[in-house]
Amino acid sequence: MDKKLVNMLVTLVVVLAIFALAVFLVGNVMGVERFQTDQATVLLRFAFVVLGILIAFVVYLATRQNKAWEIGTRQVVWMAIGAALYAVFSWLFNGSVFVVPSISQVALRPAIAIPMFFGYAFGPVVGFFSGAVGNMFGDALTGFGLSPQWSIANGLIGFIAGLPMLFANKKKSLDTVLIIGGVLALLAAAVYLLNRALPNMMFFDPANNIFGDAPITAFAGISLLVGLVLVLLVRFIFGKNIDIAAAVTWSMLGNILGIGFAAISDIWINGYSPAAAIVGEFLPAAGPNLIFAAILVPLLVVAYAAVQKQSGR
Repeated sequence: MDKKLVNMLVTLVVVLAIFALAVFLVGNVMGVERFQTDQATVLLRFAFVVLGILIAFVVYLATRQNKAWEIGTRQVVWMAIGAALYAVFSWLFNGSVFVVPSISQVALRPAIAIPMFFGYAFGPVVGFFSGAVGNMFGDALTGFGLSPQWSIANGLIGFIAGLPMLFANKKKSLDTVLIIGGVLALLAAAVYLLNRALPNMMFFDPANNIFGDAPITAFAGISLLVGLVLVLLVRFIFGKNIDIAAAVTWSMLGNILGIGFAAISDIWINGYSPAAAIVGEFLPAAGPNLIFAAILVPLLVVAYAAVQKQSGR
């Protein structure tokens, strides 16, 4: 059997095994509360985890001859480092202090730049593992319980951010990626404008002891467009630096598709309407993510390039 195929299968199975052990063994059998998830929907959540893994595997099969899929000791080391960094920084920023108005637990996550950068710098498999496993343990550290389908969605963010490695000429793909991301962002903003009265279930009125007595804020609704503008600025200001332009542009697409995957899954898992999933979950999560991506990913790319230059690579 082809070595790359074996390594890819092993990596994806390891991700699935980590998820299963965390939720079913540590969370369910051992009763560790921070590793628990909603038992009524746990199988459906894992169905979406498997779907996310299959999406990554199908992309691999379609492009398996590319060197981007090589997995060796170096990639394994970067997977571990990326997952650890993402878990720790997710824990630092994913608390109640930084909650974003939404219909569920959504927080500001500047750490999202980590799987984006690791995917771009070290390949889609590294980005996938860093995002998925890092988010899983980051959520556990916060103590809010686990949402496996959101963790696998974070893996898809890092995975898609690493797809520029599939292109011999990274510049050729950028305009297409920008157009796709721009269209999706505009469609999501249109859904918000048509559903501005959707309640913010993270709003609490202590005087009346009620939740959800305020709509999703305008910032949450338009934040994805703000992020898109920042990405466009980075894309054209740093047009001559293909690494910065490609990293930010593909991270944008990964963020939109990855968070979109998670939000859409909650239509079935949590019983949200499509409008509620988009306005109440997708926009509050994807918008701030994109703003952080446009600001932080270039900094990480520049810092990594400086390290490489200094080390003579």
